[in-house]
Amino acid sequence: MRFLSIVPFVGAALAACNGHDDLCDRKYSNITFVGSHNSAFVGVIPVHNQYKTVTEQLDLGVRFLQAQTQDKDGEIEMCHTSCVELDEGPLTQYLQEVADWMDDNPDEVVTLLLTNIDGISVTKFDDAFNSTGLKDYVFHPEKKMALDEWPTLQKLLDDGTRLIVFMDYNMDESQVDYIISEFDYFWETPFGETDSDFPTCDVDRPENGDPTELMGLMNHMLNYDVLGIAIPNQVDADETNSDESIQKQVDLCVGQWGRKPNVILLDWINIGDAFGMQLSLNGL
Repeated sequence: MRFLSIVPFVGAALAACNGHDDLCDRKYSNITFVGSHNSAFVGVIPVHNQYKTVTEQLDLGVRFLQAQTQDKDGEIEMCHTSCVELDEGPLTQYLQEVADWMDDNPDEVVTLLLTNIDGISVTKFDDAFNSTGLKDYVFHPEKKMALDEWPTLQKLLDDGTRLIVFMDYNMDESQVDYIISEFDYFWETPFGETDSDFPTCDVDRPENGDPTELMGLMNHMLNYDVLGIAIPNQVDADETNSDESIQKQVDLCVGQWGRKPNVILLDWINIGDAFGMQLSLNGL
């Protein structure tokens, strides 16, 4: 099911600023985005997290893409936990898909969150962004910004800096200034939840992360625990991604920290009520 009737962010025919004029004057840090967890891992077996391709995810309305990278013989590959478990090809292939979509959709602000558990040199990531043309769109922060110092979506569009790039670990902003430290700007709820009630909005990362000073990323992905390994729960995706389930955890966060999360990270993004919630949480 494509939810095209309620998609808030699809195509140049709609209003500017991710499909809504009302978002133009909002700071990036004052918007809630539905995010695609492990956006590169598309399929139906247990190591996959999405049913739709990256292009299809963007067409649906996703504007926050999270993806895992790993080192494979000196190259950056899109691998799930290890390249033996699942290898979806080179980073450049993934970035080219994003670049092609952004070329065709000039009024859209997109965010990438990349993992770098293997500590690959950030200059290699820079080469990949450059080779695909995505570097032409990236946002270069002039300093470490407080919550209220982020630009508006309109400013990002006007400046041609409509791709925000975060990395979880092993970035080096002195070498590549547009690949930004995730935990300078975000805190996250715990990952690998197996309780369908999603009973917590505690800060899991970074240690001592302050929700009054950082944007919040709410991990809302349900898993099975198989011998200590978190396996994505596809069967209950419709319930997990329902407005009731998402809103319940959002309310927990608001009650605990006084503000909504900025990202609701989901598996199987095309299942459930994700895009209706994206509208609702932004007051649209």
